[in-house]
Amino acid sequence: MSVVASEPRIVKGACPHDCPDTCALEITVQDGVATKVAGAKAHAWTDGAICTKVSRYLDRTYAKDRVLYPHRRVGGKGPGKGSWQRVSWDEALGEIAERFNAIRASADGPEAICPYSYAGTMGLLNFAGMDRRFFFHLGASLLERTLCSSAGKVGVKITLGGGVGMDPERVEDSRLVIIWGSNPITSNLHYWSRVQEAKRKGARVVVIDPYRSLTAEKGTDHLPVIPGTDAALALAMMHVIIGEGLHDTDYIARHTVGFDQLAERVRDYSPAHVAGICGIPAETIAQLARDYARTQPAAIRVNYGLQRHFGGGAAVRAITCLPALVGAWRNPAGGVLLSTGDFYGMNTPALERPDLLAGRKPRTINTSSIGDALLEADPPIRALYVYNSNPVCVAPDSEKVVRGFSRPDLFTVVNDVFYTDTADYADVFLPATTQLECLDLHKSYGHLYVLLNQPAIAPQGEALPNSEVFRRLAKAMGLTEPALFEDDETLIRQTLNSTHPRMQGITFEGLKEHGWQRLNVPEIYTPFAEGGFPTPSGKCEFYSETAKGMGLDPLPTFTPPIESAYSAPERAKTYPLAVISPPQRHLLNSTFANLPLFLDAEKEPHLDIHPADASPRGIAEGDWVTIFNDRGRFGARARVNDKARPGCVVAVSLWWRKLTPDGTNANQVTSQRLADMGNAATFYDVLVDVAKAAEPAGARV
Repeated sequence: MSVVASEPRIVKGACPHDCPDTCALEITVQDGVATKVAGAKAHAWTDGAICTKVSRYLDRTYAKDRVLYPHRRVGGKGPGKGSWQRVSWDEALGEIAERFNAIRASADGPEAICPYSYAGTMGLLNFAGMDRRFFFHLGASLLERTLCSSAGKVGVKITLGGGVGMDPERVEDSRLVIIWGSNPITSNLHYWSRVQEAKRKGARVVVIDPYRSLTAEKGTDHLPVIPGTDAALALAMMHVIIGEGLHDTDYIARHTVGFDQLAERVRDYSPAHVAGICGIPAETIAQLARDYARTQPAAIRVNYGLQRHFGGGAAVRAITCLPALVGAWRNPAGGVLLSTGDFYGMNTPALERPDLLAGRKPRTINTSSIGDALLEADPPIRALYVYNSNPVCVAPDSEKVVRGFSRPDLFTVVNDVFYTDTADYADVFLPATTQLECLDLHKSYGHLYVLLNQPAIAPQGEALPNSEVFRRLAKAMGLTEPALFEDDETLIRQTLNSTHPRMQGITFEGLKEHGWQRLNVPEIYTPFAEGGFPTPSGKCEFYSETAKGMGLDPLPTFTPPIESAYSAPERAKTYPLAVISPPQRHLLNSTFANLPLFLDAEKEPHLDIHPADASPRGIAEGDWVTIFNDRGRFGARARVNDKARPGCVVAVSLWWRKLTPDGTNANQVTSQRLADMGNAATFYDVLVDVAKAAEPAGARV
């Protein structure tokens, strides 16, 4: 007898990945199988469009090499070593529970257990929900999550009071758009669509980036700034704006603090002086400042690329002073945006339950220094639980990271969808769900909507959401704290139970019905037209007592990179080229970097190098090269072009190590050094040299 197929149904979801767009999704399901993933047309921000990566999300969910069952390692750690033995969930969790309980009872105590996670999923439950409760209750080492954005977050908080800014939906009405340290075609697609609309209306689009990215190619102007010198450029713009009387004296008087001190500070940053620091002609700097002050409304989009160097926090601090200086906040299409994350007023303590620490103050391990931590921490890290991240691939200073993960006495659990680079060093592997298989709550750092992701299909195999894994692990360990066993809907309701004005009217029922709800703000939102910044003074703080209390300069300043020809001329003699490794359009850090479709499109790592740097090294188009410094080396195929400014090479990233021809990636040369603010990573504060190398055996040409 033939079976009649059921009618397709649409399930409302949300993209979980580390992108400011946090798209509203519609998943088509028939007979329990997801058949299509599309953007929600009715969602004002998503507007029916999603990126290439997520449009092929079914390739990830139904991948042949997806791991669907728990496994235990047999034999040695590392790529190509040992083997995996399938076990039951009870066996896997029993082994983890036994090891964790033994460590808790040892002289080292629970601090010898360390979580390691980042933004593999941005859903609040699976990113920062039951996991936080579990590790807080355990008394494990705390994790300072700084890989991506923490320097910029501190910089903008000092100036504006938090991760707040202009409503990105309004940028289409801007007359001048400055895209600073960002490539939205790759990493902020829906913002770019609105910039294109602004451009069609006659707006000028200026892109400030060391690399002529896809966005820079389509902008009106490209300013190829030297990496790590953005703060100097912003200060020079202020020098011109104030010196030529182009500032908004009324807005400054009513809604800012410290203008006189700022005016004194920027006297030292003339365009003529700064041109030699940032590599932009003095007249270009001066004209940009004049155009910015005179063209209203003017919008600045800052992203996290420019804060991945030693002075990254200072750079964001300086740039975010500019709108108040010219009164750009008066118009909804004016201002600056790094993140919208702090516009949300969710009840984060109710979700994460830091009270479960019960007064204990465990040590803190920094994600960006995990290599040193695994090799040098005292007491040593004896157990590591990795989820939502792939540190062997993404953490800086790879040689140390690999040495740390290779320790035979380190017990490592990896909870993931695939056998990642990090899974090659795991003792136990636990299968995670993809976004189509779990319930989760989402906010965004690039728009103003709360979204609910509803499960579209049943978990494949024996995969489980992170929240359920921690509930089961708590039970296996004999823990009895009730907060460790609350279900996902309860967690969502607790998180939404907020008295914050912008959260009023947002409910679980409303989200379930509509898929999303806009924060309780006006449709045409001008958050700081009349001041009201969430700073201690309620004003934009050119001079910041908060910064002073942190031991930082209370005024905007230029903090140069540690590794640059400007700040380290002796090192630059040996390693004369700056290297940056911005995201590859199809890979999204390491999340999609193993999917055949995208591997076939990219084939192998590439290095963009300017002819002026390639020629004296005997490097021609298509040569295999090695990029190296005293921390390590990695290989790539040379693309000789003028996309990278002279003195800077660009290794678009991030590749799984085991999927590259030579088993390396760009983090071979990056440093564990932390930035000026937020204890952030400094991935783009790196000097290297480049040399022609022998063709590797595994090259994909």
